[in-house]
Amino acid sequence: MSRATVLWAIVYTGFGLACALNGTPLFYLGGAQGPSALGWGAAAVGTLAGLASGAVARYGLRPSLRVLLWVTCVPAGIAAFGLLMDVITLVFGQGVDSGVAAANHVLAATGVLLLAATARSARRPSAAAAVRTPSAASRPVQLAACAGTVAFLPYMAMKLVWATGGTFAGISGEEMLEMSERNGASGIWLTLESWGLDGTVLLAALGILLLWALVRPWGQVFPRWTLWLRGRRVPRPLLLAPALTGAATLAPYGLLGVGYAALSTAGVVTMRRGDFHSSSDALLVAWIGMAAFAVHGVALVVAARSYWLRTSSTRPGAVCHGPAERSPCSPRP
Repeated sequence: MSRATVLWAIVYTGFGLACALNGTPLFYLGGAQGPSALGWGAAAVGTLAGLASGAVARYGLRPSLRVLLWVTCVPAGIAAFGLLMDVITLVFGQGVDSGVAAANHVLAATGVLLLAATARSARRPSAAAAVRTPSAASRPVQLAACAGTVAFLPYMAMKLVWATGGTFAGISGEEMLEMSERNGASGIWLTLESWGLDGTVLLAALGILLLWALVRPWGQVFPRWTLWLRGRRVPRPLLLAPALTGAATLAPYGLLGVGYAALSTAGVVTMRRGDFHSSSDALLVAWIGMAAFAVHGVALVVAARSYWLRTSSTRPGAVCHGPAERSPCSPRP
């Protein structure tokens, strides 16, 4: 795994250097370009990751190197912010704001997974080790999943009202459809709208399904969610990848949005009207949307951590029963 991380680090360092030298911006915020000098930061992250993972390959995973790998995950995760939005716009829009920025999101997200896997590589089981049997998450984690589910219900209801031609927050379904066309919605999006469906409602439903797959036993039993690396069974990454992508996007986006909505409600800042008829209408929609993203994003973080722990194997010859958060592993009889 460390060698794969070294290869990624070389690619990401070259990518950052190329963008910095060519003056190509790597980051966009609300359609606005970020400074191209941030490419040097991406190159620095790749260099640091390459040095750390190279040292792991040569000297083994020492405690200091493990800490360095986890620290490097932080800027890589920040650079990956927006990947989920890129996927949504590719599916339901005309395209991403920048192909280079989208490539940066993909590379950075890949780096987070590789760095985390390298940091935990010494804890992976040998071929003789037993993996945990499928188990449900603890009660607090399942309550978090309930909160993440309930938080999306008002958002889904609002979107369905517009999709079926109703009016909410002063905006009718026809006006919302016109806004979608004006903002470059794809044919898939407009077709779903004509059927009385909304693309974001379908995505929210998938997010809820993913959330419960992380906390219930059936989320651990599908063979296609299992990776085999050098003869070792690693049943986590395929399901964790969309979970971490969603969490890394929804949680910060939602929490910042809730903070801005709270400041707007308190009169500290003014909510921009946008396409709505009044600032109060825009504020109402912002509260519904941002609260859904924030709660669901945080729930994804909690559920993904629980899933990681419950699917982790322990020492060879150990059989694990029940949630890893509270159940020890007993020696194999």
